[in-house]
Order: sequence, then structure tokens, then C-alpha cells
Amino acid sequence: MPRIVIALQNDYADWEPALLMAAARYWLDCEVVTASPDGQPVVSMGGLKVTPDIGFDGIDADRFDALIIPGGYAWEKGAAFDFTALATAFRDKGKVLGGICAAASALAATGVLDGVAHTGNSLASHKRYPGYRGEIHYIDQPQAVHDGGIVTAAGSSPDTFTIEVLKALDLYSPEAQAELAAFAAEHRR
Repeated sequence: MPRIVIALQNDYADWEPALLMAAARYWLDCEVVTASPDGQPVVSMGGLKVTPDIGFDGIDADRFDALIIPGGYAWEKGAAFDFTALATAFRDKGKVLGGICAAASALAATGVLDGVAHTGNSLASHKRYPGYRGEIHYIDQPQAVHDGGIVTAAGSSPDTFTIEVLKALDLYSPEAQAELAAFAAEHRR
């Protein structure tokens, strides 16, 4: 059973990991574990209070198949966790690493995006981080990008983010595709 850890912090964007969590748990029989910096409850931008399963110190790339980081206002408030060590560990172990919205820019700050195709809210948001060197690999598009086990997306793309994470985990089966197609139906014209 694949194990996915969702790294939450106060003011996380609750809509960004929601579809992935539901699809992984209910349709694909994955274990989904939530984490917060200190293992204490966190409150989302929408006011959802989540009591996590573990603290960030319990996130180990040897124990999980994927680390997923949703965005949110923690970065804008200057209160975001530094994901450098965790992101590097997951990348170095060949595990799936996903960042959406501000978390994609946080991954840019760690250097893990420097050699892979990636996207996010904007190139400008990535370039705010002085350590970012991946501009040549940035793809300006509204859909999520998956390259080398790393998945990035703008905050407006939770559907394609879910799909690309599942593809990275080799879980995008015909059943998953059929279930998730319903969520993208509103985008067809």
C-alpha cells in the first residue's frame, strides 16, 4: 500500500490537497498521513482545523512514497516551514515530491527544481528566492507538471496536480482516470 504524507501548516490552502487525499484513500487504497510542524492542530485558510497524525520530524523518506506540500498564506506571512531538508531527502531517495501554489515556489527555493521541468503560480514567485536556478526549466502553463518524480502546479490546478501525483506514483489506472475525469468535466467546452 503506497504511503503519502501531506505536510500541513497553518493557513494552508485546504482545496489543494483535498482531491488527491480523497482519491488516494478511497479509490486507490493508499495510506494518507497528515503532518504539521509540531504535530499540533493546524487551521487552513478556509478555517478547517486538522489534527495531524504526526509532526514534521516523523516524515522520513524511507517510510513514505510521497511528500505532498500544499500552498497557502504561511509563505506570505513569513511563517512557513523550511522544507529544504525534507524535499532534498525525498528527491535523493527517488520518492515523489509535490508542491502546489506557494509550495511550488518553496520547492524552487530548495534547489530541487533546478534540473527538472516545473511550473507554479508564476516564474516571478519562484525568482523571489535567491537560490532558485531553474528558470530555464520553468513551464508557464495552468496544468501541473511532472518530471523525475517531482510534481508542481499553480494553486488553480488541484485536479491536474492530483492526476500528475498519481501518475508519478504509478497509480493512474483506468479506474482512477474514470473517477477523476468527472472533476475535470467543467473545464471541457
